[in-house]
Amino acid sequence: MSTPQPPMPQTAAPNWQAAPGSSYPQAGYTSPIPVVRTHLGHAIASEWTKIRSVRSTMWTLGVFVLLVVGIGIATGALVSANADPDSLAGENPLSFGFFGLLLGSMCLITLGVLTTASEYGTGMIRTTMVACPSRGRVLAAKSIVFFAVAFVVTLVSSVLVAFADIALLDGAREPSGGEWLKGTVGISLYLALLGLLSLVVGSIIRHSAGAITIMIGLVLAPLVIALFMFTESLSGLRDALFEYSIPNQLSVFYANSLTESGPAGWDPLWIALGITAAAFAGAFALLEKRDV
Repeated sequence: MSTPQPPMPQTAAPNWQAAPGSSYPQAGYTSPIPVVRTHLGHAIASEWTKIRSVRSTMWTLGVFVLLVVGIGIATGALVSANADPDSLAGENPLSFGFFGLLLGSMCLITLGVLTTASEYGTGMIRTTMVACPSRGRVLAAKSIVFFAVAFVVTLVSSVLVAFADIALLDGAREPSGGEWLKGTVGISLYLALLGLLSLVVGSIIRHSAGAITIMIGLVLAPLVIALFMFTESLSGLRDALFEYSIPNQLSVFYANSLTESGPAGWDPLWIALGITAAAFAGAFALLEKRDV
């Protein structure tokens, strides 16, 4: 039969209120590292660091500037060298930047898709969401940074081409203030919205190649399909595809629409804004429901 052990003496609870100057922690300890409540500005700063530090941004924007400026100035020089000065009297010299901007839009589409879809491909989106659990804030920050970059680069390129073509085409008329606004700021806003739509599609599809293919098809397919609609029964659909195709909407900013009816003035900008807003709402809803 075992002998019962005497109860162990109770020890006093440790007193964490150490004496002044002691290295032990004290009650009410405050970390010297400031704790800041995060907001949209922090997410924007993070996305700005990302977009300016990856190679795809430099390559796509570099090719974009090369296409817009190179083709725009080359077109103006070619027309100036071969056209009769009298025939240029009624031409808007800003309109010769159309061809470079149309091709350059492919670069903005590619960059817009890569801004979101590439993170899903590499898995970096998990790190992004851990750092910023608010998914809507991440999408908003990406959109703000991309739109600002795309707009500024397009505006600078289009203004440079405009001044160069005016200098090359001596016989052309001087553009009005409204034509300057539409041919520089207006078309820059339109292309930035087109790139933003690509970013949203990349967030929805989550696959770079698939999203780029969809966006290039959206730009080129309506016009190409309309060219092969020869029957009279399809004339209404053919005209609608011509009128609302993206190349025709771009030409509206230079008052050189491919059709006599359809969008005019600033209509293409409002169309692009409405479509992009609807796509953004859909992307936000899917982002909240899906797993990362």
